[in-house]
Amino acid sequence: MFQVLLVDDEPLVRHNLWTLLDWNEHGFQLCGQAHNGFMALEMMEQSPPHIAIIDVNMPGMNGVELNRAIKERFPAIKTIMLSSFDDYDYVRESLKNGSIDYVLKHRLDGATLIAMLNKAVLALRQEDRLFKERIARQALEERINPVLIRDYVVHLIRGGMEASLESETFSQRNNLYPQTFSYTAAAVQIIPFRLLTESYSDVQTNRLVQQVVDMMQQSLGDIHERTAAYVEDGRFVVVFANKERSEFAVMSEADGRIRKIQHALELFLNLRCVTAIGHVCTSLSQLGSSYSSAERELDASSVKVPLAENTPPRIMDHAVGFAGGYKERVSLTIEEHKQLLLSIERLDTQDVQALISSIFASISHQPIHSHTVQIIVSELMQTGDKALKTWMPSIEAAGDRLPARTELGRMGSVGELEQWLLSFYADLLGLLKQHRVSGAYSRHVTQAIHFILERYPGYVTLELAAGAIGLNSSYLSRIFKEETQRTFSEYLNRVRIDAGCKLMESGRYTIKEISNQVGFTTHNYFFKVFKEITGMTPQEYLNSLGKG
Repeated sequence: MFQVLLVDDEPLVRHNLWTLLDWNEHGFQLCGQAHNGFMALEMMEQSPPHIAIIDVNMPGMNGVELNRAIKERFPAIKTIMLSSFDDYDYVRESLKNGSIDYVLKHRLDGATLIAMLNKAVLALRQEDRLFKERIARQALEERINPVLIRDYVVHLIRGGMEASLESETFSQRNNLYPQTFSYTAAAVQIIPFRLLTESYSDVQTNRLVQQVVDMMQQSLGDIHERTAAYVEDGRFVVVFANKERSEFAVMSEADGRIRKIQHALELFLNLRCVTAIGHVCTSLSQLGSSYSSAERELDASSVKVPLAENTPPRIMDHAVGFAGGYKERVSLTIEEHKQLLLSIERLDTQDVQALISSIFASISHQPIHSHTVQIIVSELMQTGDKALKTWMPSIEAAGDRLPARTELGRMGSVGELEQWLLSFYADLLGLLKQHRVSGAYSRHVTQAIHFILERYPGYVTLELAAGAIGLNSSYLSRIFKEETQRTFSEYLNRVRIDAGCKLMESGRYTIKEISNQVGFTTHNYFFKVFKEITGMTPQEYLNSLGKG
């Protein structure tokens, strides 16, 4: 219902307008009557109508003056002007100030009045639509703007002078870093990002990154004053725009805010991080240099150290980049891989722990977030996972009995990582020992199981396994069922489905691709076996992981 205010100094005219039509029937409601312009403005202050019908000739403040005042103070109100005289100057002035129409009183009837009111409603609705579109556009720009700002910041710190050519224009257009005297960039590294996310899908990794950025920005405040952005590999940049001239005050504020970020990440996201603050610079073109100095400080402990005299020969012989008495290593050596697998197979806890300690002795000088440490720890964990999958394929949730991977996010030193891995392998070997004692198989059945584990992605049959072992297939079938409590086919299918579940958890393959990779010749048979073993379809399993 649209509210209409009548403004006329003649009671008879107001009465005629009131009775000229059934206002409610046409969607209008007379919300009041004003005798002059001043009274009309007071009523509008209390409750603005949608439409005002105004007499041009009134004492004190005439209708043209009132219309001008309404345009200035209540621009949303639509006005219709009435007059007893056909005065061109009045008409022009009224339309100039936004009136919907101008009509002579002696020509006014119900149809004319409804037509003018509907014209005013059309204008109101069009303005309302434009207003809503503008609000929606502004909301979209507000959502996009932070993304553009963060992309710009990352481009700036990476591109140096080339990226700074448009920096002033971009900053002004986005009201970025106003009234700034200097800038400072800080580097923030999540520990250990690679180990936490290597088993994540892209969606899960992006979600973690966004959580960190949002948490950092919440601690920093207005993105146009201080900006947090993701760079790569668990590293983030924070840009401080400083209005203080004192370099000491600038660095003190940056240090305080970075400490708050560290506390927030640890408290709310359970993530440890290391930080460094770059030098103060006077322009955006120098921001890349400030960030580079922060990174150098962050990675300052990644330096070469001399080889200890008692370094084990197998580490020395396979060190990467060995020269001049110094060593650099990128990953585990082939020899270390072989020795670790052999020690696991022999269930030699002491030898495994000695090897891990030896490996960590060679990287103890590196910061926990360094690429070398992350790669080596990742390989050690993958080797353990492979051993678990190889020797305990039929034991569900065996990995749940090992130290939780989420603990890695709270670690702040290489020494803590070493202790975690020692505990991981101690528990792993304990599980394998327990499994081997409780599930000891004969030599022939063990060989058949190894045959399955090695060849399940391809063509595998009982006859092929029996031929490889040198047994009669009927005999192998009988002893396999007696010892494992499963037929050869049942065991093979479980291995394939377990492998399929792992591939699904990675989030990298379609169900069709997984069916082919784990050795099923038809998708229908894969679906059937999957449901028999897991109790759900492949799609239901994906949904339970949150990846459907």
